[in-house]
Amino acid sequence: MPTAPQNTDELYQALEENDRRPYGRTRTVTAEELVDAAEQFAEPVPLVHALFELQEAYTYGSEPRKSPVVFARLLNLFDEQPDVFDERRRHTLFWRFKWVADALRVLPEIPLTGLRQWLTEMRDRYEKAGLGLQPYYGQAYQLAAHIGEGTTLAYELWAGRSRTGLSDCEACEICERALYHLAAGDDERALKEWEPVLAGKESCQEEPARSVSYALLPLLRGGHVDRARELHLAGYRNCRRNPSMSGEVGRHLEFCALTGNEARGLELLAENRNLFGEVDSPLDLFDFLTGAEVLLQRVESLGHGELPAAGYAGRTWTVAGLRAEVRGRADDLAARFDARNGTTAHADRRRARLDRAPLVDALELTLRTRGLDEVAPAAPVTVPAARTAAEVPESLPELILRARTLDEQGHPDARACWAKLRTLAASRDYAHPDDPAVGPLAQLRADLLSDEASRTGERDEFAEAAALHEEAAGLYEDAGAPGDAAVARACALLATAEIPVGTSAETPGEASTEIPAETSVEGAEGAGGAEGADGAGSADAVDGDGGAAVKAAALASAHAAIVRLHEEASGLAPHQEARLLRLRATALGMRLQTSGDEAHVAPVLAEADLLLAFATRHDLGGQISGALLLRATTHALSGDLPAAVTAIDGVLDRLKAHGPAWHLPRTLALRGRIQLGLRDVQAAQADLAEGVRLAADWPADVVDTARLHADLAEVCMHLGRPDEALRHLTRSAELELRRGSRTDAYCAYSNAAQLCLDLGRVEDCIALLDSLLAEPDVAAGEVDDRLVAQLRLTRARALHTGEDLKAATTEFVALAAESARWDDDPGSHVMIAAETAVLLGEFGDFGRAREAAEQAIAAHARAPRYEQLSGCLRELARLQAEQQGPEGLADALAGLAAAGRIADEARAAEYETQGRSLDTALAYEHGRVNAYAGAYEDALAALEKALALLGGPTQEKGGDHAGEWAECVRLTAAVEGIYMERPAPALNRLDAAVSRLTALGHTEEAEPLSSLANRLRDGG
Repeated sequence: MPTAPQNTDELYQALEENDRRPYGRTRTVTAEELVDAAEQFAEPVPLVHALFELQEAYTYGSEPRKSPVVFARLLNLFDEQPDVFDERRRHTLFWRFKWVADALRVLPEIPLTGLRQWLTEMRDRYEKAGLGLQPYYGQAYQLAAHIGEGTTLAYELWAGRSRTGLSDCEACEICERALYHLAAGDDERALKEWEPVLAGKESCQEEPARSVSYALLPLLRGGHVDRARELHLAGYRNCRRNPSMSGEVGRHLEFCALTGNEARGLELLAENRNLFGEVDSPLDLFDFLTGAEVLLQRVESLGHGELPAAGYAGRTWTVAGLRAEVRGRADDLAARFDARNGTTAHADRRRARLDRAPLVDALELTLRTRGLDEVAPAAPVTVPAARTAAEVPESLPELILRARTLDEQGHPDARACWAKLRTLAASRDYAHPDDPAVGPLAQLRADLLSDEASRTGERDEFAEAAALHEEAAGLYEDAGAPGDAAVARACALLATAEIPVGTSAETPGEASTEIPAETSVEGAEGAGGAEGADGAGSADAVDGDGGAAVKAAALASAHAAIVRLHEEASGLAPHQEARLLRLRATALGMRLQTSGDEAHVAPVLAEADLLLAFATRHDLGGQISGALLLRATTHALSGDLPAAVTAIDGVLDRLKAHGPAWHLPRTLALRGRIQLGLRDVQAAQADLAEGVRLAADWPADVVDTARLHADLAEVCMHLGRPDEALRHLTRSAELELRRGSRTDAYCAYSNAAQLCLDLGRVEDCIALLDSLLAEPDVAAGEVDDRLVAQLRLTRARALHTGEDLKAATTEFVALAAESARWDDDPGSHVMIAAETAVLLGEFGDFGRAREAAEQAIAAHARAPRYEQLSGCLRELARLQAEQQGPEGLADALAGLAAAGRIADEARAAEYETQGRSLDTALAYEHGRVNAYAGAYEDALAALEKALALLGGPTQEKGGDHAGEWAECVRLTAAVEGIYMERPAPALNRLDAAVSRLTALGHTEEAEPLSSLANRLRDGG
């Protein structure tokens, strides 16, 4: 707290501000300081308020030991100065007897006699004050349930009594009744009792999060798997990282362990690592630790005890080590509670949780379903292949020769050989074979560098790939392998040309749920040098026309340099010369892809013909299909899609007859994209689905299975199958992540999250984004800040859609502050600041909303966003008029005036809107704003203007226009007929509109008008 309040008004203001803070140390420390400040004033009432705030901070900040101390001060004040406590303060005081009972119960150091004495004190105080005793019996039942003795009688004494004004809220009492039935083994009755809370009909500070955490396992046992999944996602989000809800977090960890989601459980444990040190309630800590142990025990039983786990601060933990630590602490807590209570209830409950067997083999909780193998800090996991890969030779000379032979063929199995050789060569005791056929150690090191460069280039890390290729070339020369050195240098030249001139990152808000159907240079050889690689590189990430020209020139220079290198090389083996010819063709193919210049088509075809002739002469099957595929791609890039289809059909026929089989998935992918370009979506889907099926036989990174799934996602969107598209998007992202292409993976996941939101799967969207934002490289700021902003923006929108306005507002405000610093992208700041303003308006914080809107207006001056900004200003005006009525009219009209200036700017710029004009929308909003404020004459005039601007419905204008016009008529008639009490002209207006709409076939749009007309005729 910067400065202590100097008077009671400042104190009350500070208390109000602190009340808006989330529970935690900041709020608690501020509450403590405000109590100190309140003690300086002569009036006792401010001190009472400050003490109430402090007790609340301790209670919900998980500091139960301090809550009773504060309440004791309040009780003394009440006894000494009862007149200070008006009816509201008196109600609060007696309500909080229950808080103290709860606080004492969770502390094992408080004797059982002390707990019972407090309940006696509560009963005596309630009786003396003439208050009903149902709350007292509620606390008596909770103590009995905690101890594990006399529960049935205590429950009947409580549940059979009528509620009073001091009873726990409906949601909390529902939870206690459900837990009683759950403890009795009656899952069905417990779930029936819980239904109003689980359905969101009853809620409070702790509910439904508390009930949800207990209901998860009964739901699974009852076969309500989808409901359990849905509630886990929503319920976990409402309790994560919250010390006062650590027990609930523990039950979510247990749920993950018992549903085959151990990897997600470890992820959630890491997210809640703070709870190991911040939970002051021994009972809450006991629940959390037991849930954590259920998870850790399950992971260890699956053979993953050495996995890293997030635990107590100050050291690193493995699953096995943390489990042992947690077990010791939880056992100690159970023993302390049972010793205090004189029962074995807590040890028994703990044992029952730890002895539970998994309830389902595998329940897909989120869109990022991962196994424990993927948690291990090892090499990226490869997708199991349906095809049985060739066995890797055990003999070192055979292994080296086998790797080189496969590499010459472009065979995917070369990767496994190189991987094994890399491991062997890195060991201290590696001894290189003294075999002339194998060559010197320098040659093997060059081979490994070339393979590494290939994989690096596939991740679009072209600068590093170029450096690796150059290093490999030097080693090849040292080893006396000039042909391999020439190929490596050619790869370095192309990789250098592929280094992006200027990456144009997708700006927040523009991520599409459909991936563009782009046609890359299939059959070309990219910087990595892998046979069949896209070779597209960063051709699509070029900064405008100038960047494209620079890129095209770089590729032309690379081609010329490779040609010179080829001409100067001597003694090349056929496979080496074919590689150089293919790199030449690739450079020109990528130039065509970058420039789109028709003059660049013929040179590509000429180079492809050279490659085809050479490969045919030497019977190099992989290079033959590569040349044919490059020709087909060139036709596609030039816009001749029918010729491309014909050419690619020939490639497929050859591949099916002669191979190589690993080229089939990519070739089918290309035909699928071309078919999509021809608007034959069904044919595209068939090709891509077959490509995915065949890709399962090969390593995913070699045949680019991720791209196949991304393309299928787009096709599924065209076919109206968004759920299937979502599955393909997440699969694509997962594969990108596994091969180390993290940026591509995050982009795909971003698209998946947006699609989730579009489908109304809000909790899935939030859970996916929470998982991504918790990734170490994201948290460490190593991922592009605009991409991370896109993830956060989608999450904020999902929170808004899910009606978590507080969390959404917090995120939007933070994003608006960050985007204000994006000097290179003011347009995104307009959009984010505008959305932030509207959200603040929904919260009723119009001062900050106007500040955000002013930021949007300022950024709009640099990057006009007419519709977004106008919509923001209009909606802000509507919200203010709706919430504040006549008092907010002046500010609302000022906002509409600003929107009018935006409309004037758009008109002057000859901007064309996507829907109705900005002037029409503005007139309609003037009508609504004035109507909310009771200025009905002005409202009617504005709505008449809007109707004139809209124009009546016609057959040509379609249903959307008819709907807008009908709504404007309805509001106009409501203002005129109901609020201005002029039913006759309103009815004339409505009847004429209904007749016109009906005649045009717009019966659905006419229904609300007919309903309003009937209401007016009935005098309503």
